[in-house]
Amino acid sequence: MPSLAFIITRVFAPFALGYFLSYSFRTVNAVLGPELANDLAIDAAGIGLLTGAYFLAFAAAQIPLGMALDRFGPRRTQTVLLGVAALGALAFSFGDDVGSLALARAMIGAGVSGCLLASFKAFALWLPKRKLPLVNGYLLAFGGLGVAAASAPVQFALDHMTWRDLFQVVAGMTLLVAVIIFVAVPDRQTEGEPRTMGDQFRGLAQILRSRLFWGTAPLVMTVQAAWMSIQALWLGAWLRDVPGLSGHAAANALTIGGIGMVIGYALLGAVTERLGRRGVPTRAVAGAGVAAFIVVQALIVVEAPVPPWLLCFLFGFFGGAATIFYAALTQDFPVALAGRVNTSMALFTFAGAFLLQIGFGFVLDFFPLDGGRYAPIGYQIAFGPWVVVQIAAFIWLIVASRRRS
Repeated sequence: MPSLAFIITRVFAPFALGYFLSYSFRTVNAVLGPELANDLAIDAAGIGLLTGAYFLAFAAAQIPLGMALDRFGPRRTQTVLLGVAALGALAFSFGDDVGSLALARAMIGAGVSGCLLASFKAFALWLPKRKLPLVNGYLLAFGGLGVAAASAPVQFALDHMTWRDLFQVVAGMTLLVAVIIFVAVPDRQTEGEPRTMGDQFRGLAQILRSRLFWGTAPLVMTVQAAWMSIQALWLGAWLRDVPGLSGHAAANALTIGGIGMVIGYALLGAVTERLGRRGVPTRAVAGAGVAAFIVVQALIVVEAPVPPWLLCFLFGFFGGAATIFYAALTQDFPVALAGRVNTSMALFTFAGAFLLQIGFGFVLDFFPLDGGRYAPIGYQIAFGPWVVVQIAAFIWLIVASRRRS
């Protein structure tokens, strides 16, 4: 096994930088949304569309992404994709209507579509399977730093520059990270990697026929779709419209949520790895974390008397628990299938996030604005039914696990 210093500097750190940017791109509209609405006169459905375009392009890229990761490796695949994201960020800075901004967001979504799963593939190539929950958790913690960077710091930056200037700066940063990955990360292959397109599709068919995959997938899809669509846009709006926080106070609460995400990912990953050594299945830890996240969503729906900053912290802490299932699936399939296993899951997850992003916006627009704010009942009707869907998916996971046993 390579040295720890090699793994950190040549494998972990470059991909962690990419994932940091990915999460910053994903969540920046939670702060930027009001700026875009005021500057370009875009309603909630329009903001949902241009934000959701990220998820749609992300979802559409998943199957070819999985094939590219298993065929060309995470280094080359990620370098090319981050170049696309940099172009998308630059195009976003010049957008002047919903259509041009949505297209640019789609380019960004496609460009960062491999930031998480290319990392997972690289870790599967370089690390023993028992270490994957721990290292994946540390990587995901960098996503929490991205959330934090896309909240209060973005609000501060907007006090000193326009949102167009901000995206031009981010475009340059993204291109720099692409170069770092290309230069620093070594290539590595494993046995059984696909050599032909037929090999690619046979491996994909093996995954999609697996009862193990479909026993887990519905819960991961529904929970992550809620997590991403709410965190990336509507949580910031909810903080301003329901508890009545100011723009800066809402950004601070989102920053606390990002801190909670960092702690949650790192701690849950470490706990999963530690309990795994004692025989506790990875799925059991993931299931407990997901159950807690569903409870947090329910507290938001019923407007429980909990401080908004604490709800944001808990939302961030438990929101990423479903990603532990990715490590579980990677452990259960051959390494040569790792890219396609994870991207198959992500395909449905991000497609769901796209639909939720827009659907929540349509529900909020249905109710009259109250002093420029969306009606609290709109948030309840938008978020509440999806909590029920997640509970149903959780029950299905339990049923499928008992059948498998």
